[in-house]
Amino acid sequence: MLEVWLPLLGGLALLIAGGELLVRGAVQVATALGVSPLVIGLTLVGFGTSTPELVTSVQAALAGAPGIAYGNVVGSNIANILLIGGIAALLFPIAVTSASLKRDGATMLAVAVVFAGAAALFPLSRALGAAFVLALALYVYMTFRQERAQSRADHGALYDKNLALQETDPATVPSALPRKPLLVSALIALGGLALVVLGGKFLVDGAVSLARGFGISETVIGLTIVALGTSMPELVTSVVAGLKRQGDVAFGNIVGSNIYNLLGIAGITALMAPGPVPQEIVSFDNLVMLAVSVLLVAVAWTGLRISRREGALLLAGYVAYVFVIWP
Repeated sequence: MLEVWLPLLGGLALLIAGGELLVRGAVQVATALGVSPLVIGLTLVGFGTSTPELVTSVQAALAGAPGIAYGNVVGSNIANILLIGGIAALLFPIAVTSASLKRDGATMLAVAVVFAGAAALFPLSRALGAAFVLALALYVYMTFRQERAQSRADHGALYDKNLALQETDPATVPSALPRKPLLVSALIALGGLALVVLGGKFLVDGAVSLARGFGISETVIGLTIVALGTSMPELVTSVVAGLKRQGDVAFGNIVGSNIYNLLGIAGITALMAPGPVPQEIVSFDNLVMLAVSVLLVAVAWTGLRISRREGALLLAGYVAYVFVIWP
């Protein structure tokens, strides 16, 4: 038991701690090089909470465990909506603007449909992976252009994802702390990267051992334990946003994370280790992800808010999902 759970839990701890150091160091380096705070926020900070998912999925795919790799991606999206969205709404009803719902909610739905359709029809090749990553780059660029317009009253999901992380970790705000020498900042970022890579290896090794030792499929482990563990940063940032009554930020954090997971993480995973998505994910979990994505948008559409009662419904949905897939 110790040989299984020690690397699993230790890997998660290293992933989260390393991801935080990586983002802090990268923000300091970018600030020292004169990169604008908006660019830093939409890229380095905005994607910082998704670093654990990225490293874990890539390492799992390279290790020949696609169930963990893509289970982590799909399971994280399901957890973001049902578990994290449910908890955030229970803390304080999530207010949603009409513009963000139409723009970012529609984008999340479109991306989920494209991913599920591609996974059902083709192996995820390097060409498809490159297309996903390019689509993400285009989305970030369009978001940057929109956010630069000072007349905009509402912000996009990537901006809210950035803001959610900055609310929980002021050290990720450009120029918030005394500027460190460039070399020191670079070493912090590299140290964080090393911890993330090491943590990802431990987590994948522990997940594979757990699956083999208890006769549970790697896909189920990826969809539940690994996905929950790597989604902890999103949970923390959304809970903080909920406690501060920033429901729009919590919604943007969830939607932005889901878009990045499917385009960025799945795309890079396919680039690094092309191959088919496991059939059990294609035939069931992708459909669940699509259904809960539609549910989130539909619930948010009613009164442009997600109430506590609807949050409880989302949370109950996650419990039911885990009950169904767990052997």
